[in-house]
Amino acid sequence: MSDAFLPLVSPTALHAALGRDDLVVLDVRSSSDGGGPDVFAAGHIPGALYSDYAKAGWRIKKDGAGGLLPEPEALAALLGKLGLRPTDQVVITPYGTNASDFAAAARVYWTLKLVGQSRISILDGGLKAWHAAGFALERGAGRTAIPTTYPLSLRPDLRVTADAVLAALGRVILVDARSQSYFEGQEKASEARVAGRIPGALSRDYVRAFDAETGHLNSKAALESLFSGVEGDIISYCNTGHTAALTWFVLSEVLGRKARLYDGSMTGWTADETHPVDVG
Repeated sequence: MSDAFLPLVSPTALHAALGRDDLVVLDVRSSSDGGGPDVFAAGHIPGALYSDYAKAGWRIKKDGAGGLLPEPEALAALLGKLGLRPTDQVVITPYGTNASDFAAAARVYWTLKLVGQSRISILDGGLKAWHAAGFALERGAGRTAIPTTYPLSLRPDLRVTADAVLAALGRVILVDARSQSYFEGQEKASEARVAGRIPGALSRDYVRAFDAETGHLNSKAALESLFSGVEGDIISYCNTGHTAALTWFVLSEVLGRKARLYDGSMTGWTADETHPVDVG
């Protein structure tokens, strides 16, 4: 693996880089998705560090929103506890089994990029691809973190708030990453006040960007086709800023378009009764 910024890194390249002092393999398999410390201990990439996406503090519930970015102090504490340094090359390793699993890795990737971590990758195909490549797993507790003081360098250009969305309605491209039933208002997240979508949004179900058979994102050509016409100032959202992270990753990191993530998404948007909502 070269020192260049790589949004996706292959198992072969990661395997060749194992043992580098500046490499941090970050396993984020969630306890809410069949992961957890015991699953990590049963098998992980050699030298990996574990951080539970659902429990470690990557997202918080606040003011009606289900998946907000934590406050800066909490983020600094989380990353410091993991022993991360801004100069590290961080490779995030999901299962590689479904789109939601990749979205978790993408949300961690977005968070790291937002705080100033410049060298970040997601293992292309996750542990499924690692296993398919014939590389061994390690058992046990994994890497022991040496706590650091993490210096945040926030990137406000990657995130958007409800107020900013409201002010920009009609002037930005809103991409709704949820399924059609949520988009049309036939069902809603339990934390959302009402069903529906942000007015003017385009529907692009995030699962259409992922190939569950292979565990990889679809080809760049297929992704270009899926997001044809989605150009300009783009804001990605969903219910809690989770699945929209996959959409943001594809648009920003794979296709190179200007995209931001609205982490409050529909749970945060509908918490304010004055915010307009469309259905149908």
